Amino acid sequence: MTGPSAPRPLGGPVLQDSVTAAISAAFFEELAAAGYSKLSLEAVAKRAGAGKAAIYRRWSSKLEMAIALISDVVANTPEPPDSGTLRGDLLAFLTEAAELLRHPLPAKIIPDLLAEVGRNPELGQALLTAVRDPRRVRATHMLERSIERGELPADLDLTLANDLLAGPLYWHFAIANTPATPEYLGRLADKLLAALKA
Repeated sequence: MTGPSAPRPLGGPVLQDSVTAAISAAFFEELAAAGYSKLSLEAVAKRAGAGKAAIYRRWSSKLEMAIALISDVVANTPEPPDSGTLRGDLLAFLTEAAELLRHPLPAKIIPDLLAEVGRNPELGQALLTAVRDPRRVRATHMLERSIERGELPADLDLTLANDLLAGPLYWHFAIANTPATPEYLGRLADKLLAALKA
């Protein structure tokens, strides 16, 4: 979860990519360790081996930094591949999501951010725009391909279908705290396939 680029202020100093990458890595590590509410820019700067001014040259606040860095991670997530079949697409989608959820940083960060959304409406709205919406657009593209292939009905409820895709795997990891084996992902893909066709 590293490597984003911060915008260079017009007429401002050249921002070193290596420093931006170090701040990004430090931000996600600190977010996983302390949670959003207790995260401080001082702690991020110290972990990054940079001055606090280096953060403010890139972002004006903790919220702006969080949204920019999280958005960058989401933007660099590849589109689900077109396997040629809905089941193949579902399995690839679930496998990619499982790899993300089993990573130690997202495993700690995602539940914390979801809890913080209830206390911080500004963060919540920003995360909906930066994280949920792009992922749902990608999933919708996958479903629309299947509609075009005739695998799903043309009147499929895309909103409900997106909820079905996101819910079970997150529950499996974050609530039940259970590993997702390839065999489990295959069975889940089969169940989702049946539900979407029903």
